[in-house]
Amino acid sequence: MARKSRSPHPKGSKGANAKTVTPKKNKYSVILPTYNERRNLPIITWLLAKTFTENNLDWELIIVDDASPDGTQQIALQLQSLYTPSRIQLRPRAGKLGLGTAYVHGLQYATGNFVIIMDADFSHHPKAIPAMIGIQATADYDIVTGTRYAGGKGAGVYGWDLKRKLVSRGANLFADTVLRPGVSDLTGSFRLYKRDVLERVISSTESKGYTFQMEMMVRAKAMGCRVAECPITFVDRLYGESKLGGDEIVEYAKGVGMLWLKV
Repeated sequence: MARKSRSPHPKGSKGANAKTVTPKKNKYSVILPTYNERRNLPIITWLLAKTFTENNLDWELIIVDDASPDGTQQIALQLQSLYTPSRIQLRPRAGKLGLGTAYVHGLQYATGNFVIIMDADFSHHPKAIPAMIGIQATADYDIVTGTRYAGGKGAGVYGWDLKRKLVSRGANLFADTVLRPGVSDLTGSFRLYKRDVLERVISSTESKGYTFQMEMMVRAKAMGCRVAECPITFVDRLYGESKLGGDEIVEYAKGVGMLWLKV
């Protein structure tokens, strides 16, 4: 008796007509708060475009400008015409409303599944972004944070005098001793987040100013988010003046105390 031929495809399979599911390509939304950055903005935008293009990464840049009087928004509009609105978004605000709320404002316009936050003044070089993305992919981390202070090649601070270096290291040591977050650079603001993680963390964060980055990381760790570090080189701003002053240092100390009590 002749045997029935067995179908080469398992039951329920569509065989040659079955469609392969292609994983969705990641998209990276960079949120860039600005205030009086007209000289820095064209160069940082060019460096970002170059970095993403050379690494075949999908991207967009969201510029959140707080009514800069130096013409930053006009420069941003010129860049939007050059790179197209699909790459560059200008999302201005009425005035200086704080760093934390700038990220909240920019996040609502982000279309990527990953969000990168960084400074516009070259303190953070876009060349570190591929390394951050690579680290994230190794273990599907929720957050990759740039660190100036962890051991490893490429970590360091350049352009600061001894006093400012001591203030920064002291601030991190103080927070690490009190809060024990397990992160070497709590005050750094060069980070890669999964978008949904950033939305959860940012919604629970109360700070609006310079303690915002510290509180974000402390709360993320308390929520059980998986965090990795990437050594970065921090370079003092090329153009413009630093916006950090004595008031911000006092605010930071108060913020550490608040987090110690609440988190």
